[in-house]
Amino acid sequence: MSTVFITGANRGIGLEFARQYAADGWRVLAACRNPRGAKELAGLPGDVRVHALDVIDEYQLPALAKSLNDEAIDILINNAGVGGFDDSFGNTPTNEWIETLRINAIAPVHVAEQFLPHLERGQRRLIVNITSRMGSIADNSSGGSYSYRTSKAALNMVAKSMAHDLKGKRIIVVVFHPGWVKTDMGGSQALLPPKASVSGMRAKIATLTAADSGKFFNYDGKPLPW
Repeated sequence: MSTVFITGANRGIGLEFARQYAADGWRVLAACRNPRGAKELAGLPGDVRVHALDVIDEYQLPALAKSLNDEAIDILINNAGVGGFDDSFGNTPTNEWIETLRINAIAPVHVAEQFLPHLERGQRRLIVNITSRMGSIADNSSGGSYSYRTSKAALNMVAKSMAHDLKGKRIIVVVFHPGWVKTDMGGSQALLPPKASVSGMRAKIATLTAADSGKFFNYDGKPLPW
């Protein structure tokens, strides 16, 4: 049985990844900060195992990795993230900005580091990082959103470096823009339901090869500019 590990799996895109992979017969290791409150996740049919994880908790993360030491993970999905805050030029408080960077850019590296042995035991050996086209420098035509943009641009660079560093271990690392999705983060005005976003990403994920490592994709599989 193939296994996927998903952070931020209790709602939105993470929950939809868990739902779809479980429906296809995968073992789903679903991580979220508050499992007790993740009733929809816990109620999914299939082999779904819910684990407590705050991705920036320097004690909880290695403890979870150790507790899952016998697991082989085929796909690790770094989905947990925050939307930043309403910042613009002249309104860029340092502490909030740093917290956004910690969650969106630094934590995915630490998750990958802790679960590297699990990935090495897997068949697919794939790390998927959920980013945003707002992290694309070439695509920035409106400015603003300093904390969110920089955190996702940093995540893109993180993934590019991991792709090089893990090449010798045959691990593929990519980043995906999920689209503007109707979630708590995306808002009710968003154009894309989670089901369509995740279905599109999963279709591309299923075809990824070593030649794709280090690339930036839209949810429909099309390449995006850095």
